[in-house]
Amino acid sequence: MGVLKVIRMIFLTGLIAAAQIAVGQTATETVTKADIEVDVSTDAIVDAEPIVGPLPSDKPAAEVNTAASKFSAAKEVAPTLEGSLPAEGSPIAEGSLPAEGSLPAEGSLPAEGSLPAEGSPIAEGSPIAEGSPIAEGAPIAEGAPQTVVKPVEVVDPTLQPTLKLLGAKVKPGTSDILTWEMESSFQDVSAPVSVLVVNGKKVGPTVCITAAVHGDELNGIEIVRRVVYETDPETISGAVIGVPIVNLEGFKRANRYLPDRRDLNRYFPGQERGSYASRIAYSFFNRVIKHCDYLVDLHTGSMSRTNLPQIRANLSDPNVASLAEKMGSIVVLQSRGGSGTLRRAATDIGIPAVTLEAGGPNNLQKEAVEQGVVTLTSTLNSLGIISKGRWKRNAEPTFYRSKWVRARQGGILFSKVELGDNVKQGSVLGLLSNPITNKTNEILSPLEGRVIGMALNQVMYPGFAAYHIGLKSSMVEAAHPEDDEANEGLFFELDERDHGLGDDNEFEIDNPSASEGEVLQDEDYPASPQQEDKPEIREMELPTAGNM
Repeated sequence: MGVLKVIRMIFLTGLIAAAQIAVGQTATETVTKADIEVDVSTDAIVDAEPIVGPLPSDKPAAEVNTAASKFSAAKEVAPTLEGSLPAEGSPIAEGSLPAEGSLPAEGSLPAEGSLPAEGSPIAEGSPIAEGSPIAEGAPIAEGAPQTVVKPVEVVDPTLQPTLKLLGAKVKPGTSDILTWEMESSFQDVSAPVSVLVVNGKKVGPTVCITAAVHGDELNGIEIVRRVVYETDPETISGAVIGVPIVNLEGFKRANRYLPDRRDLNRYFPGQERGSYASRIAYSFFNRVIKHCDYLVDLHTGSMSRTNLPQIRANLSDPNVASLAEKMGSIVVLQSRGGSGTLRRAATDIGIPAVTLEAGGPNNLQKEAVEQGVVTLTSTLNSLGIISKGRWKRNAEPTFYRSKWVRARQGGILFSKVELGDNVKQGSVLGLLSNPITNKTNEILSPLEGRVIGMALNQVMYPGFAAYHIGLKSSMVEAAHPEDDEANEGLFFELDERDHGLGDDNEFEIDNPSASEGEVLQDEDYPASPQQEDKPEIREMELPTAGNM
C-alpha cells in the first residue's frame, strides 16, 4: 500500500507543477480520494491524507479529471500487489489466487474451482462454490458446510445378523410370521403360505423344517407348530424357519397332489418357465430353501400306508450322514432320494437334507407327532441352536437295505404284524381274504428284518406294496450283496421308481424325471415262497374281531 501512495503523490504533484508552469497561476486546493475515483478489482485504496498544492485557475477540473481517468485505466490492468485487499463486493477473476494471508471481503464469492491458499482463513458465512476443494489444514469458519464422516460400525461376531427373507427383515432376538406366494398366479386363487421365522440373538446355523409338501400329510404340520413355538428367540443361537403347509392347495382339498394332479415333490428345484408344479417348486426353492444351512423335510406314508418314525438320508454324503447322527435315537434308512424330491435338490446344491417319515396320511397320530418333536429337538440341540439337557434313549438301528413285500393276489388285507416288529424269514405278515371265494392267502416274510412300513388294512390288488422290511447290514454289504443263490437279488436299496412307498421315493408313471433316477431291482415275493408261480392258497377261517 505504501508504494501505491507514493506513486499517486508523484503523479499528482507532476500534474500540479505542469499546470502552474503553463498558466503561471497558483491556487491552493485540497485534493482527497473523493476527487479521484480509482477502481481496482483486487485492491482497496486506503484513506489518504489531503494533499495541498497549487492548481491552475483556468481549467483545473478538466485536466485533473483527464489525468485521473488515465490513472484509473492504468490501475485496472495493474497486477495485484501482495497484501492488498479487494474492495467490498468486487468480484475475483476466475483462476486468480489470493495472496497468502489475504482476507476476501465479506459476501464475496470465489470463482468456481479456485483454491484458497493453505492456511488462509475463510470469512464466516462466506459461500463456497459447490465442488471447490479446500486446502488441507485450512481452518473452516463456524457455520460453513462440512462433510460428515460416518463412524465405522463394529460388528460383534458373536451376535446373530438380521435375517433377510421374503422381502422382510427379522431382527436378532425376534420372531415373525412371513408369507410366501408364487409370483404369477390368478388373484384370489392361490393363498399365501405362512412361513414361521425365529431368529436368535447369538450367531448360529439356520435350520429349515418343511411339512405338507403333500397336502394330505398332517403329522408334519403339528410337528412344525410345536417345535417352532417352543423355540425362544431370546435364548437360541441361529435361526429356525418352519413352513407347516407347503402345498396349501392340496391341503385345502385333503389331497396329496396339486390341482393339476402333479406331485410337487417330483419337480424340485423347479423351472421358472416350466409347468405349474415346476414353477411352484422353483419359487419355493429359491426364495426359502436357499436360505437354509440344514433342511428337514417331514412326510408320512402315502396311499393308506404308514411308516415307523425314521430318517431317510443319503449316508454316502458325509455332511448328510453327520446331520443324521445328530437326530438322536431313530431308525435311519439309507436312501439317495429320487430325482425331483426336495431333499435331493437341496443336497445337490450343498445343503445337508434328510426326510423324517412318521405315520400315515389324513390322520393326526399322537405317537408319530411326539416322536417327530423329540427327534427335531435333539437335532436343534446337537447343532447348538438350543441348549437342553440330553436324555438317554434306546439306540435304533441303521438300515442300509430294505425291501417291499408285494401282494401277489388281490383281496382284503388283515395284517398280523405291527410297525417296529422284528420278523424272521417265513413269518406271517398278513392275510389276504377273497370275499367271493372265502379263501385267504398268507403273506410271508421272505427274509429276516424289521417292519418299518406297512399298508393299512384295506382292499389290495395284485402288485400292491404291503410291507416294508428293513434289513440289518453294513454299508459295505449294501454296496456288495452276497453272491450266493439264496440271497441273490434280495438286498436292495428302496426302489426309486416304486409307487406308493412313501414320501420321497415315489414316482408317477407320467413323470419324465422318473427315468433319470437309478433303476434298482425290486423283486416281488409271493405269498408262499415254496410255489412262486402258483402261490399256495389255503382255506381257513376268516379273522374276526376276536381273533385278529
